Formats: sequence, C-alpha cells, structure tokens
Amino acid sequence: MNKMGSVIIILIAAVAMLWLTACAKKSVEAAPEVMEESAADTISEEELEARRQAELEAEQARQEEILRQQQLDEQQRTEEASRQASMTAREAFVNENIYFDFDSYTLETAAQDKLREKAAWLQEHPNAVVIIEGHCDERGTDAYNLALGERRAESAKSFLVDLGVDPAKLTTISYGEEKPMDTSGTEKAWAKNRRACFVLQ
Repeated sequence: MNKMGSVIIILIAAVAMLWLTACAKKSVEAAPEVMEESAADTISEEELEARRQAELEAEQARQEEILRQQQLDEQQRTEEASRQASMTAREAFVNENIYFDFDSYTLETAAQDKLREKAAWLQEHPNAVVIIEGHCDERGTDAYNLALGERRAESAKSFLVDLGVDPAKLTTISYGEEKPMDTSGTEKAWAKNRRACFVLQ
C-alpha cells in the first residue's frame, strides 16, 4: 500500500472515530434528559392534581366573593330604596296640604283621604311631633280669619286623633290670612290659601 492510501485510511478512521464519539456523547447526554423527562412527568401528575385543586379552591373563593358582593350590593340597594321611600313619605307628609271651602272648616273627602295617609305615616313614626297650621284667604277681618284658621287646624287634629294619632304629638296654630300661598287675589289664589299645613318638629 502506498503512502497516499495509508493517509486516506487514517483520515477515514479518524472521521469514523469522531463520528462514533459524537454519537456516544449524544447518547450519554440524551439518557439523563429521558430520565429527567420521566421524573418530570411523574412530578407533573402530582403537581397537576395540586394545581387543579388550587384552581378549584381559587374559583370557589372567587365565586363566593362575587356572591358576597352581589348580596352586599342588593342590601345597599334595598336600604337606599327604603331611605328614598321614607324621605318621599316624609316630604309628602310635609308638602301635601289639605284645603277648605270658603268660610268653612269642614273636611271634604279629598282632605280626609290625605289625613288618613298622614295618620298612617304618624303611626309608623311615633316620635314625630307635628304643628298643624290653619290658614285663610284675605277676605274677612283679621280676628275672624284667625278664629277660622284655628277651627281648621283643630278640625284636622281631631280627625287625626280619631284615627289613633297621639294627641300629645299634635299642636295647632292659626295664621289667619297672614301667610298666603298666592297673593294674586283671584278665586284660584283664595282656594290655595284656605288650607291647613303640617310642620314636623
């Protein structure tokens, strides 16, 4: 064999050796990875179960928090609605007057209906103290209108007492023609001024 042939054989052998060494190295490196993957798979199953449990618990806690917040919101809405209703009823009690015919202190049907509503509110609020004001239009003398205003206030008070309202919670006062609601001097204005008003103390 000549020299050239020997060199080629040596080169082939060297390349073969390098290739075998590289393959062996890869096999050695691959083996731990397989083992690590196998170990990782075993841990993953355990961890997966733990994670599932943790996720279930977290979701349950989240749902409980949502439910708690919804209940709180509903309670706040109910309280607000109750407060608004209470304020509306109070405002109605104060702002809704009763009215009388000319030179009369007789309670008409509309006035009686309003007084029933006021009596119901007063019975729900037993601590309320009320001043009933009697008013007149400007026709007639000051003295006559003061007396008529007092009779109107007393008429409203008696009706409320008959409905079960504590008389100790009711006082009356007459302003006669001193505090008109409408000063235009028309029939419509006079009708507005013949009234009893209710003031909460």
